[in-house]
Amino acid sequence: MLIFLLLMVVIVIIFICLVIHHDMNHFVVRNYEVHSDKLKKDAVFCLLSDLHEKLFGEGNIELIKAIDDISPDGILIAGDMLTAYQELGNDRYDEIADFIRELCSRYPVYAANGNHETKMDVLGGFRKQAYDRYESKILEAGCILLRNQGTYLEDLNMEIHGLELEREYFRKFVKNPLPEGYIENFFGVPCKNRFQLLIAHNPIYFDRYKKWGADLTVSGHVHGGIIRLPIIGGVISPALVPFPKYDGGLYEIGDSKMILSRGLSTHSIRVRFNNPGELCVIKLYAEK
Repeated sequence: MLIFLLLMVVIVIIFICLVIHHDMNHFVVRNYEVHSDKLKKDAVFCLLSDLHEKLFGEGNIELIKAIDDISPDGILIAGDMLTAYQELGNDRYDEIADFIRELCSRYPVYAANGNHETKMDVLGGFRKQAYDRYESKILEAGCILLRNQGTYLEDLNMEIHGLELEREYFRKFVKNPLPEGYIENFFGVPCKNRFQLLIAHNPIYFDRYKKWGADLTVSGHVHGGIIRLPIIGGVISPALVPFPKYDGGLYEIGDSKMILSRGLSTHSIRVRFNNPGELCVIKLYAEK
């Protein structure tokens, strides 16, 4: 009996290791639909988030091929393409910049930073140097990097804003409230006749994004809850909050929607279980 139990434990451990290895090295494509009478025409966007310097094939060729198969009208990047801790070596920062440059040669790319890019920018030293080089490369390639800025796509009647929260809004265990007028200080009061798309890395403030006037928010950060269980969903967030309210998928508050990417990789303890990386496809439909 003891031998049987030990054998079962070994089989379970092997199974878990195989699933983790698979989910850390593969991604799935998930489709989402959003309808609005504010849009002038239909459009398709791919959403990338939380790549954390992961390469799916040389130069991320597997990701590029998957995006090319979709042939989107544009790319949205919701932050944390890098990792602030230089876990995979300084060269990897350059490889991710080159990946985004390749995307820019094929599609319009609209990006906002996550907490890792922000951390690199403010901590100084080699992190600041690496971030500056990354930012310079992607800007030179034509990436529209929205650091608390917005841009208007006239053909769609859509504004895209990129919200970059300070580090205090990414604390472990606690949710620091956003002050009143925080988002308005950057973007003002949004035009209600235009479709408002907000790129905001941290999804826990979805209620505030809705209150500001976002028709659609795209987020990341939570990595799908790292470990996913049937029915229950994500087990823990990067803020070490168990069973986070928002872990991945489509959420709604009234007529405001949020598409939360489960991310493409992770950092520090590199584990994803029952939770492969995710390339989101957002299909926007203009309702007459």
